Amino acid sequence: MNVDKAKKRIEKLVKKGFKGYPVVAIEYFGNSKDCAAEVVMTFTAEENVDAQMQKFVSKSDARTDETIQSVLVKTIERTNANTVTEVSGISLIK
Repeated sequence: MNVDKAKKRIEKLVKKGFKGYPVVAIEYFGNSKDCAAEVVMTFTAEENVDAQMQKFVSKSDARTDETIQSVLVKTIERTNANTVTEVSGISLIK
């Protein structure tokens, strides 16, 4: 899937807001605010249940990595997530 198409699809789902469970949360991490080296996707099936996490690492900016963005979209689709959230910006790796 084209990276721009994947990013737009994720943006559209994020804009819908909270629609109940299951929830997929996406957060980007990097050594600087300019390049996201990692993406952490968290899946929560229902309230008060432990979340499942998956981390993706990229040698370049993960926000522009076509493979990672496609996997995020496919995971959202396959989990039938009612809500998708995304932390804005890049969180610094400590």
